[in-house]
Amino acid sequence: MPTATADKSHSFDVFQHYERLQWKVSDLGLENVRSDLVHPVYISLVKGVVMGEATSLPGLHGFLSEFHDDYDCSAFVAIWAYQELQHHYAFRAWLKAVGVHIDQDKIEALREPYEAGITPSATLTTNVISEIIVNTVYRAMSEWVEEPVLADLFLRASRDEAGHAREFLFYLKRRLELHPHELRSVLERIHFYVTSPRLNHPVGVYKHQRVEEMQGHETVDDVIDVYLQFSPPDALEKLQAKLRRMLGTAVGRDLSRNSGIRHAMAEIVA
Repeated sequence: MPTATADKSHSFDVFQHYERLQWKVSDLGLENVRSDLVHPVYISLVKGVVMGEATSLPGLHGFLSEFHDDYDCSAFVAIWAYQELQHHYAFRAWLKAVGVHIDQDKIEALREPYEAGITPSATLTTNVISEIIVNTVYRAMSEWVEEPVLADLFLRASRDEAGHAREFLFYLKRRLELHPHELRSVLERIHFYVTSPRLNHPVGVYKHQRVEEMQGHETVDDVIDVYLQFSPPDALEKLQAKLRRMLGTAVGRDLSRNSGIRHAMAEIVA
């Protein structure tokens, strides 16, 4: 895949790449779901995933508004939103296969667009963080769950999220090359998520925790809690280190330690 440059047709390359890798819900073999291997925790887990993936529409709406002057990034976001919607429907299809209904009213309640970020670069940063977290969590889930169809679905979704993280990083780096004054907002966003004592997902922070209809329903925060429960004690530390490393490549700073984030912020203020 191309690296970050001033190229304004990166989304065309992404489209061709994704088209070669695109899978279908019909590929999952939902008729082969092993009901005897479906533990109760899987139901709650997948319901939380469905709600997290349901926010791609408000995300798409917000991106198209905020990046109204960037056709290339907007085109990529349209591709991204389709794949995220596919994840939403694929996990709903798995739930349907095991006889579980999703309340559509809950989905409808999530439709309101996200608010614009402090800067477009901050918005891109938030999405990079979101994709890296979900890629990591889904990959771990694919190895943890015993039901084979669900494990395969988590693996497919994980691979998609890895690609999304890579492309959002591309657009973040390109945006900062053209608008270096937005770096401070990026570092502030990184500091918020990477130095937190708990693992916060942007969907939980900006959507699930603020929508009244989601109170009492499984959310992306519940998905992360399950992940942390079965993962090694250093899982959070390793994920935050991964976030710092990948985001550091976009901002051109050494963020291997939390102190590196603070030093970079101090340099900008000075």
